[in-house]
Amino acid sequence: MLDKIGIAKRIAQEVKDGMYINLGIGIPTLVANYIPSNLHVVLQSENGLLGIGPFPTEDKVDPDLINAGKQTITMMPGSALFSSAESFAMIRGGHVDLTILGAMEVSEQGDIANWKVPGKMVKGMGGAMDLVASAKHIIVAMQHCSKDGASKVLKQCSLPITGIRCVKKIVSDLAVLDVLPEGGFRLVERAPGVSIEEIKNATEGKLVIEGEVKEMVI
Repeated sequence: MLDKIGIAKRIAQEVKDGMYINLGIGIPTLVANYIPSNLHVVLQSENGLLGIGPFPTEDKVDPDLINAGKQTITMMPGSALFSSAESFAMIRGGHVDLTILGAMEVSEQGDIANWKVPGKMVKGMGGAMDLVASAKHIIVAMQHCSKDGASKVLKQCSLPITGIRCVKKIVSDLAVLDVLPEGGFRLVERAPGVSIEEIKNATEGKLVIEGEVKEMVI
């Protein structure tokens, strides 16, 4: 089973050279620390940054430099700062190649619910709806089950939907799953020490298993 850092490391393996990438709040922000050094990618944030670097060490913290989740960040050489309006124009214009988001639920059709927390007051959906409607590729980083053991990988989402038929891949603490165009989750890899039976039991939606399923290499 993977911890949050393990999930981030596995998602970093999906990053391709030349990509423009938006990292959502939570586990996705950790991905910035594990992108292979031989790749040239540009990280974008909704609050008006292009060219985000890894999280700063204590001696490099600048309180004026934050991402959309209000975490302090670093900036790479050639980075740019601009208005939030211009940032969303980039997103809505389809210029983001990959968005990595957290989620509370994903359906077997690729629907995502990630903005409304049950029983909690939220200020709004932030940039999530724009991101899932505009990015070319969407990967979800999430825990496979809730704290009470209920599956979050579902036939249908029960929480308010952020986007419809948009998720392409899930990396959870248990597995890597591709969302199939015709519906269902194809099991691509299993986390170290996790059996296929455990993944089956933790997945409410349709799970497709084809041939041997390899264990992740982190």
